[in-house]
Amino acid sequence: MMVYLESEQIEALRKRARVERISVAELVRRLVRQSLAEPAGVPPIPGEVYARIVGLGSSGRAEIGDEHDRSLAEALRREHLR
Repeated sequence: MMVYLESEQIEALRKRARVERISVAELVRRLVRQSLAEPAGVPPIPGEVYARIVGLGSSGRAEIGDEHDRSLAEALRREHLR
């Protein structure tokens, strides 16, 4: 199999492989494996969404402590799917 990448992509792969101390081939295999494991058609939620939610402060909702996970998941879904 042949895969053609842009020079910037190749350099980014090389740099990341060096940081992770693995070969570029192993990095590509891991990235493909990770990509295929993600649900199709649902883009990943950007990190800045998490940062904004964490920094919200008081929600004004009394049940937030008891239902933290559910409330956080709902907020992420709302923010991500708009």
